[in-house]
Amino acid sequence: MASAATISSPGSESPKVHASDIPSIKAFAESNGGSLIPSTYHSIIDPHDDVADELAASIPVIDLSLLTSHDPQIHAKAVRQLGKACADWGVFLLTNHGISEKLMEEVMNKSLEFHYLPVEEKKEFDDSGKSPFTPIRYGTSYNPEAEKVHYWRDYLKVITSPQFNFPNKPPGYREVAFEYTREIRGVVRKLLEGMSESLGLESDSIIESTGFDPGFQVLAVNLYPPCPQPHLAQGLPPHSDQGFMTLLMQNGIGGLQVKHDGKWVNVNPLPNSLVVIIADQVEVLTNGKYPSVLHRAILNNTDTRISLVVSNGPSLDKEIGPAPELLENEKPLFKSYKYQEYFHAQQKTRFADKSSLENVRVNVE
Repeated sequence: MASAATISSPGSESPKVHASDIPSIKAFAESNGGSLIPSTYHSIIDPHDDVADELAASIPVIDLSLLTSHDPQIHAKAVRQLGKACADWGVFLLTNHGISEKLMEEVMNKSLEFHYLPVEEKKEFDDSGKSPFTPIRYGTSYNPEAEKVHYWRDYLKVITSPQFNFPNKPPGYREVAFEYTREIRGVVRKLLEGMSESLGLESDSIIESTGFDPGFQVLAVNLYPPCPQPHLAQGLPPHSDQGFMTLLMQNGIGGLQVKHDGKWVNVNPLPNSLVVIIADQVEVLTNGKYPSVLHRAILNNTDTRISLVVSNGPSLDKEIGPAPELLENEKPLFKSYKYQEYFHAQQKTRFADKSSLENVRVNVE
């Protein structure tokens, strides 16, 4: 494997380098001295994408303490707000979620510690050639073996449910990650109950029909080092997520954008809040009423951004399709399929290809 220090030389033309030659974007960025990035990381197609800064303040805010209130009127109003946020935006900021600020700080600090370990200490988790169902994976970009261009990020991906897996380094990371992912799953359960009610279903309808409690959960810890040419590269390109909901926490450095009414909108989270992103299986279950949202990670040339992304989905062996109760007066827009098959296909797809949802969409005349 080529060393990062030999890949680029200052002042030269932008070199062509495969992601497999760069074991760590962090190490490469530090050794590259701020010179040109490899041309294989030039992933910006339209540098003039519309960004609607004025819409950032319009992203919905959901207060979980109101959604779980025992006061019927307060609860009903929060349920309506949740349904509107899912239908209109596909993303919202979650406050008063019950996860302690101390735990959030601990898991963020340990995540930084992991990414700052020497590359040699992370090699045992190298993602090269591994299945998406490998319990612990560390790598760069997204899927270097399939993609035509690469992305400016390092990642740790860990399957944390139905079985909890985690690296044994740095010390204490496994313990705080276990607590954090367990807490996140509890939060998602409450949101799914509210979502079911907003659709006119019983509160446990989605949870019971999809096997959520022993369902599939993945933690991705993404590191986006400063990029010398952020106008050319991306941390991650536009995509939607698999599962029901992705809950995201970041280290105060902006970079997440969502697509809304054809424009990109910066997501600026409130202190101690979580970003909730509606994912593909909610769009399928609701027969398109609550669409999954396109989002991307942009870069900057000064600060390191880290995001903790927890994807929460159904059981892998469950058939997922539009909820029958929602099809009384309409045709299904999606086929039913096993979640395991969908997850595998989505993880192996190039971002440049059509969305994985298109593979299960029914052609309605």
